[in-house]
Amino acid sequence: MAGKIFYRERIKVGEKEKKPRFKLVAVADVNLKFHADHLKKRELEEIAAAVGADLVLLKAPQDGSVKDEEVEVE
Repeated sequence: MAGKIFYRERIKVGEKEKKPRFKLVAVADVNLKFHADHLKKRELEEIAAAVGADLVLLKAPQDGSVKDEEVEVE
C-alpha cells in the first residue's frame, strides 16, 4: 500500500505571489520527515514520486473561517 501525503492550499497566499502556496497537513504510512511546512506543488510532486506516495489535496474553506493557528495535530 502506497503512503499518502495530505496537503492544502494556503489561505493567505495569492496566485501572483512568489511564496509556496501549499501547506503540508499530514503524512500516512511513509517513513519521512519534512523540514518545511510550506511547499510548492512541484516540490510535493517530486517528493511523492521519490518515496512512492500519493498526494491528497484537502479542500480549505473559502471564507477564511479556519486559521492556521487554530488547527492542532496530536
